[in-house]
Amino acid sequence: MLRYRIFTPDDFPALEALDLAVQRRADPAFDTLDEREREGRLRTSLPALKFFERSEHSFLAEEEGQLMGVLLAQAVWQGDKPVVMVVQVLLAEGAPGEAASGLLHACVKSAYDAAVYEVHFPVTPELESAAHNEEAHLLGRYAVSYLGSRHQTASGERLSKMPNTGGESKA
Repeated sequence: MLRYRIFTPDDFPALEALDLAVQRRADPAFDTLDEREREGRLRTSLPALKFFERSEHSFLAEEEGQLMGVLLAQAVWQGDKPVVMVVQVLLAEGAPGEAASGLLHACVKSAYDAAVYEVHFPVTPELESAAHNEEAHLLGRYAVSYLGSRHQTASGERLSKMPNTGGESKA
């Protein structure tokens, strides 16, 4: 049976190993990438894990003492209200299907308990079912604009420029 909990520094090595395994699974050439790109894709540096540990909205899933996944999230002030922003969900190979849904639900509950009434998250393949389970509102797609040299090597589907549709002013 899956159990969800806030992680502690004792979990950091396992979280780092999970992140690395997920990156290698997503991109078999991960280890050949430039060091800066590898670091840019990993979310489990020591400073990041300390930050997410304090967020009170990040959780791990475990089954019989084995790490099955982690959800990294933080509260963000939007100027008029706080929201909880899910940054990443990492799942172990062979993790039960309900792991992502359970992680997101734990985050949603923690947000509600903290009087934060919006949880924002990318609808990745891992979170598609979880989004349905939470009856989330789909507001488009989530994109990241990478700047500098990471623009050339970052993971994800790169969108191309839209062709000129003639809607521009010709002043």
